[in-house]
Amino acid sequence: MERSDPVPIAFTIGSRSLLRFDRYLTDIAYSLDHLTQGQRPRPAAEITSAQTEDGLRILSAPPSDIAYWRAQFPRHRFGAVQYYQRHFIAMEGGFDAYLARFSGKTRSTLRRKRRRFEKADGGRLDLRAYRGEAAMSHFLDLAGPLVRRTYQARLLDAALPDDARSRRAILDAATRDEVRAFLLFLKGEPVAYLYLPVDGTTLIYAYLGYDPAHAGLSPGTVLQMAALESLFAEERFTHFDFTEGDGPHKKLFGTDSLSCCTFVLLEPQWRNAFVLSAQTLFDRSIAQAKAMLARLGVDKKVRRAIGR
Repeated sequence: MERSDPVPIAFTIGSRSLLRFDRYLTDIAYSLDHLTQGQRPRPAAEITSAQTEDGLRILSAPPSDIAYWRAQFPRHRFGAVQYYQRHFIAMEGGFDAYLARFSGKTRSTLRRKRRRFEKADGGRLDLRAYRGEAAMSHFLDLAGPLVRRTYQARLLDAALPDDARSRRAILDAATRDEVRAFLLFLKGEPVAYLYLPVDGTTLIYAYLGYDPAHAGLSPGTVLQMAALESLFAEERFTHFDFTEGDGPHKKLFGTDSLSCCTFVLLEPQWRNAFVLSAQTLFDRSIAQAKAMLARLGVDKKVRRAIGR
């Protein structure tokens, strides 16, 4: 069996990772269907026999399921817990109905950002959509240089992968019509990209990035809204799933959300116990420091200083 990529147990401040310890884990991920239908991804008995080197990572579980997973693996070390809202778009009713869910102020802001971007490109919006193997190959060729410029690639290690194995997997998915991708161009050059795997009638928010040189034009926001208009027009999809993790972009565009958490269950070894204990202490110290800065009224200044 091919070895999976390592999963980092990271020590982070905001979106910046200061230190990481890699572990080889089996991912157990809850889909949006699992969450809305009250199901679990895999039976625990099946996972017990899986070939795991360092343990498990449970992704996007309902917090009430923590007790279940801990009971199935009582000797494993539990930790690295992250709580968040899992945002998604319920796509019934069409794009106009979706727009109507925003406040008047937000709709005005979104229109203004689009007009500003169009003005910078001669009065038009150059959005290009890609599906199918040939088109997706073209998308990957165009997106490659852009991806490497994004802060998602430079700071977060969360950019569209460009290795040969990933490219082949993307093209294979495209032949099955299981991918949608978009590029937003400015003066003939791509400045933002969006990559969306398709799971049945659900679009998965996998990768979005933009050229930081054009951040003032809000290319990520403009691209997201324009892409949604195109996707609604297909009349195929029922949900747009923003998956794990929270954030203002997901909160802005989502119509609904569910409380979720991600955590790890590591093999009972001293090195795993040390890493999880150290991370818990680190996170507690950061939370206390944030509370103190907030009381002093300087928390926003500090966030700006460290580039959050």
